[in-house]
Amino acid sequence: MMPLSMMNVGDGSSIKKVSGKEDVRQFLETLGFIPGTKVRLITKNAGNVIVGIKESRVAISREMAMKIMV
Repeated sequence: MMPLSMMNVGDGSSIKKVSGKEDVRQFLETLGFIPGTKVRLITKNAGNVIVGIKESRVAISREMAMKIMV
């Protein structure tokens, strides 16, 4: 298991765990970051990431990406 932010561009994986405070977990859940969901890292930009999830692209900060374990 590793944080989403540590994945290489183009790599895909499935979400194992989402950590953080309750409000952070709920926010990420509304974006589709739910354990078992497949994700693909599209690009990194100054630590922030763009992720392909559920046929959408979502941009999240490095701090948020560190809370998502794949």
